[in-house]
Amino acid sequence: MKFGYTIVYVSSVADALTFYKEAFGFETRFLHESGQYGELNTGETVLAFASHAMGEMNLDGRYQKSDLNAPPLGVELAFVTDDVASSYAKAVAAGAISVKEPTAKPWGQVVAYVRAIEGSLIELCSPIGS
Repeated sequence: MKFGYTIVYVSSVADALTFYKEAFGFETRFLHESGQYGELNTGETVLAFASHAMGEMNLDGRYQKSDLNAPPLGVELAFVTDDVASSYAKAVAAGAISVKEPTAKPWGQVVAYVRAIEGSLIELCSPIGS
């Protein structure tokens, strides 16, 4: 078994790809001509986006859409960076919603939280042990 993908269902795949590029620097790896599915270059595990229409088709309409007006769902995407403060500022400038500003943790890691335009909770963190 190998962890291959995280897929986030969104209203607009193209808008999500653009946001993640502007906020976090990830380049588009693939966008299907239908506009219903796309992937980012994120390293070994693929971060992908699919339309809500695709989610409804795949899951017979039985899934919970993320809602920016509700607390985040119990899942986060964690992006590791050497400069959490700058990454946080860049994300917020690109439209991410601040959840928690950069904070030093007792174990030495710096962590911040934002929500993406589609509502995903994103942790920005320094490498553990840095």
